[in-house]
Amino acid sequence: MKKRFCILMSVVILMAGGSILYSQQIFKKANDIFERFIPPKNYERVKVAEDSFGAYLRSYPLKEYGSPVLLYNGEKKFNNVYVSVFDMPLLDVDLIQCADAVIKLRAEYLYSQKRYSEIKFHITNGMLVPFSKFAEGERVIVSGNKTDWKGGYKSGYSRAVFDEYLKFIYSYAGTYSLSQESKKKKISEIEPGDFFIYGGSPGHVVLVLDIAEQKSTGKKIMLLGQSYMPSQEFHILKSPESISPWYTIEDEILYTPEWTFKKGSLMEFEE
Repeated sequence: MKKRFCILMSVVILMAGGSILYSQQIFKKANDIFERFIPPKNYERVKVAEDSFGAYLRSYPLKEYGSPVLLYNGEKKFNNVYVSVFDMPLLDVDLIQCADAVIKLRAEYLYSQKRYSEIKFHITNGMLVPFSKFAEGERVIVSGNKTDWKGGYKSGYSRAVFDEYLKFIYSYAGTYSLSQESKKKKISEIEPGDFFIYGGSPGHVVLVLDIAEQKSTGKKIMLLGQSYMPSQEFHILKSPESISPWYTIEDEILYTPEWTFKKGSLMEFEE
């Protein structure tokens, strides 16, 4: 385990009579979720496989603590609803919004493991667009709501072809297509890498970045992340609860700073 250093914040919340209800610490110089956000006292992180999407999210690089969320045009996000920012570059156009950021993280995870055949997403008209087709030199030609494949383009699994694929997905996918291609999940089975989603226009999605559990009670808490409109850096959300930035996991309505999700909004990527 990495050495923890430079405690920025130590929060202790007391019950009547002085007993400790929650005690947590944030390490401002840590570079990822696992090291920066320590679960409250008596909570332990749930185990995830080393090569899982959840492990990838826990170790994803974070920007320096206190960094603002930037929009695609370099301006700062106007409201402070976040505690940390992912070090994930944006495009200089308004493309990587909420669903696009979640799709990017999932695609980048699979790409990092060279699981190229698993990188495939639907666009809003229902067409399935696999990265493998781009790698074979084919591209999607869009005419109104009609789409078709055409060959003869740059092929291979290079970063350039992958980035071209992602930019196409950002342009034609969204919360609606993501919600249609994903699988409903019970809240009791929640794992890092799942997400809460409302597929609409507008819609929204927040990604479950980490989960911790109180072994004595089975009570679980989670960290959530999002992008938003206009295109902006992916960030870890503050929680309205006393254990912020951790959210209590309940089979109820989920209130986040910029969206409210109905009960039953939890989904997962289809394997």
